Order: sequence, then C-alpha cells, then structure tokens
Amino acid sequence: MRHLIAAALVFGLLGAAPAKTDDKLAIPFEKYRLPNGLEVILHQDRRLPLVAVNVWYHVGAVNEKPGLTGFAHLFEHMMFSGSAHLPDHSADQLLDGIGATDANGSTGYDRTNYIETVPSNHLESALWIESDKMGFLLNNLTQAKLDNQRGVVQNERRQSYEAAPYGLAEEKLWQTLFPAPHPYYGNVIGSMADIDAATLGDVKQFFRTWYAPSNATLTVAGDFNAVAVRALIEKYFGSLPAVSRPVKAEVKPVHLDREVVLKWDEKVGPLPRVMMAWHSPAFFAEGDAAADLLSMLLAAGESALLQKRLVRELEIAQSVEAMQESHGAQSVFHVRVTARPGVDPERLRVETDAVLDQIRQGRFTDDDVKRVQNRYETYFVRQLQKLGGFSGRADMLQTYNHFVGDPGYLARDLERYRKVTRDDIVKFAREVLANDKRAVVIAVPTPPAAAGVQP
Repeated sequence: MRHLIAAALVFGLLGAAPAKTDDKLAIPFEKYRLPNGLEVILHQDRRLPLVAVNVWYHVGAVNEKPGLTGFAHLFEHMMFSGSAHLPDHSADQLLDGIGATDANGSTGYDRTNYIETVPSNHLESALWIESDKMGFLLNNLTQAKLDNQRGVVQNERRQSYEAAPYGLAEEKLWQTLFPAPHPYYGNVIGSMADIDAATLGDVKQFFRTWYAPSNATLTVAGDFNAVAVRALIEKYFGSLPAVSRPVKAEVKPVHLDREVVLKWDEKVGPLPRVMMAWHSPAFFAEGDAAADLLSMLLAAGESALLQKRLVRELEIAQSVEAMQESHGAQSVFHVRVTARPGVDPERLRVETDAVLDQIRQGRFTDDDVKRVQNRYETYFVRQLQKLGGFSGRADMLQTYNHFVGDPGYLARDLERYRKVTRDDIVKFAREVLANDKRAVVIAVPTPPAAAGVQP
C-alpha cells in the first residue's frame, strides 16, 4: 500500500458540494511543460495561506547499474548539502527561517522527491531553493562533501539493516526474490561496497544524466496567483539548460517456480519471526488493488484474519503484518509474523498457512470485503486533507503523473478498490500467493557466536 489517495470527500474539501458515490471525483490541476522539458503541475487552493512545493525526479534504484547501487539515495542526501548559491546546509536553515513544514526528501525504486510546505508569501524562496539544487548542485560538489554524505548513508544503512531487528533477514528475503543483477537486488539504499567505491566522477555523471529539468516534475499546490506563479517558475527554472530526457529503464518481471525456505540466525531481533514474500502485480496493474485489500483483510484491525487467529485466539504471535509493497516494475506481497516467547516458529508458519488457505478457499464474506473497502476510503479522505507532505495532494498529483501519466487519475484509482470483489481476492490468493511461488525466511535468535544463512 503506497501513496494512497484520498477521494470520497474531495469536492467538499476543495470547496464544492460534497461528492456522491457516483460523482466524477477530481483534484483540479493544470499541467504544462517548459521549453527545457520541465513538467509543471499547478493545483490552486486559496483557503489557507500555504503552498506546497513538490519536485519529483524520475530516477530511483531501478535506474542504477550493477556495482553502482545506492546513487539515487545518495543524491537524496547530496541535494541538502549545498549548491552554488546555497552554502552547506543553508537551504534547511532558510526554510526553517521562513516557517516551512514537511521539508524532506525520499527515494524509491522509481523516483526521488523533495518537498516543503511554506507560507504563501515565501513561495518564491522555495522555488529558488529547488531550482538552485536542480541547476547548480555540481558547482559545489566536492570530494569532501561526497565523503561526508557517503558516511551518512553508510551509517543509515547500518541502522536500517545491520543494527535493526530482522534487518538483514529482510534483505536476504528481498534478494531471494530479486537476485543480482536485477536492479531491485541492492535495495534502495544500496550496498556498503558500492557506496564505498563510488568516485566523484561516477556521482557527477549520475547527476548529469538523471537530474535535468527534462527528467523532473514540479508541482505547486495551494494559495497562489496562477499568473504570478507561472512567472516565478519561468524565472527560476526556465533558464536551466535543456538536456535530452534519459531512456526509461525496462525491467522484465522475475518469478519463482518453487518455494525457497531459508533459516536465518537472527542477532538483533529478540523473538522468532516468519517472513513470507511473493512477486505481485506492479503499481496500478490488474490485481494491485485486490492485493492492498487482502493485506488489510489479513492484518489491519482486531477483526483481521491473521490478527484474530494467531494473536487473539491461539496466542502464538506477538504481532502480524501484511502489505502490498507496490513498485513500478513489479511489486512484492509480504506477510510477517513475530512469535510470542517460547513459540516454535514452525508452528507459526503452519498456522499462517492455514489462514492463507482460508482465503484461497473463499472462507470469508462479502461483508469482510466491504469492511476493508470502507477502511480504504476513510484513509483516502484523511490523506486528501493534507496539502503537502508525503501522500498529500501535491504528492498525489505527482504519483498519478509518474505512474500512469495522468495527474487526474484520482477517480479511477478509487474505482479500482470499489470494484474489487470477494472472487477477485480469492483469485489473487490462489494464483499469486501460491506456496510454490514464494520465498520464506525463518529468523530465529541465536547466540552471537553463530551467524549466517542455512539453506
């Protein structure tokens, strides 16, 4: 479940009449392109004196080459380290000084984004900051800065994997699904070896290739004058040089044709955990919505099937999770179950499979499906109330624009979930979540002396 889009109250939230179920839902927007290739999306909402500035670069881990992983995530950090007219880390200080909120960045397999929400009278400052990073970062990129940010990223990797409970076990599960040289293999954060080996020349070439205006989309959402904002965007971005947009990565889907089970000697997590994962349909592809609803049917709320059976009835699980991790090339459906103290993880696996078999056999009701559909729509409404930030309206427009080429996809996205039936979920569970198409890692805490993977 990623970039979920609020919809049910869109008309009320945007200043028109409340929407009925059969209304055409939409976030009003205008889209155009500058001569240098920069896409611009404008969404006007003048009720509060705030503006969200949201830049997506259409580059992520999927665009990296073997031996050069982690570059997109590295640049997420480099972009905050200073550019030609912004001394080291002064962008953060400037944004803090003008009262910005939600100032952040993130990297995925498919894109890298930078966001901030500012008082509307400081919109020009936010646009200037983002344009300076886009056009003049290399002017101020030194070996010392690369070394510094490389250390930051390596420390982040240690915190996320080596030092995190079940972090390396999760990585092993992921790499079993996507063996090298698949571009998903290295995870978004990349490998320690690749990050350490990156040269200043490698890093600069990556920036020149992917961080051009022609490979970026700027969204401005909130309280602005349409004529004035166009002039500001032209002033700060229009003079940046045009560069041919790089060729989009073509990634062929991979599949497992047998069950792969690995035993993992867990050094950080205190309790046994069973982790299952399957290849699943890409973001917005057929079956992606059914996967999201199934994940909620399994693990969201006290009445969810895994929660009810393993946590409350059998009392063998400390926690349960299920999610559809949606990506542009191919997605992954996860189930994670953490044992209570003293519980054999093999029993955990057997009982988890029993619940999955319940889904495959259709032993749940239409009311169960309606319950999770309503839960989704409630989430949609909550997200739509946000102007900026991750998954706010500015980010929603970017998500639709990037993945389906249409910022106005909101109504059709919501319809995907409303159309899912009980039979669709049964079909997904039978065809996608088959036992002979999955990877399983059983992580068991062991003494520090014995580490590794046992087939």
